[in-house]
Amino acid sequence: MKRRLIIYPVILAAALVAASGAWAHAEVSPAVTAAKHAQVFTLAVPTEKENSETTQIELTVPEGFGIDSFVPSPGWKRTVQSTGSGEDTVINKVTWSGGKVPTEEDAAFSFLASTTGTGSYTFGVRQTYSDGSVVNWSGAESSDTPAPVVKAVSSFGGGGSSTLGIVAVAVGAVALLLAVGGLLARGGRPLT
Repeated sequence: MKRRLIIYPVILAAALVAASGAWAHAEVSPAVTAAKHAQVFTLAVPTEKENSETTQIELTVPEGFGIDSFVPSPGWKRTVQSTGSGEDTVINKVTWSGGKVPTEEDAAFSFLASTTGTGSYTFGVRQTYSDGSVVNWSGAESSDTPAPVVKAVSSFGGGGSSTLGIVAVAVGAVALLLAVGGLLARGGRPLT
């Protein structure tokens, strides 16, 4: 009976890890932000193609989403297409090239940005592989290649109790997995 109680959570954790890999897609995070508030965002694009590397990422910036500056990306060259100048510069497209990200790893790029208002901001992402193939992450949410979307809200609601509850559940789940892992590593023997 004890073995079944230990095995079931391990099987559930393995299924969750396997499922998360199956749902990999280009993302801009955080997915929800406060409108008109500067925030560091990260674009993450998975290299899913076997025996190939991601060598270029192109990000098309939606209207109303303003990139202010970039976090350095060692090994990558950044090219920016923009309109205006000085304080009125608007970045329309960013291309990172020259890097090499192998299968089952993500190309990740960070930048400081803000939105001009509330609503959804949909990005276009074009991923180029070392074999010349291209994936356009610009589809609908239900497609195999969904476009990344950031939702800007006027506030996060204040109370915070639901956020704290989610954090508590997540911490508890991690603690449970660590405890089960420890039991499995010991083979169920008591500590001596």
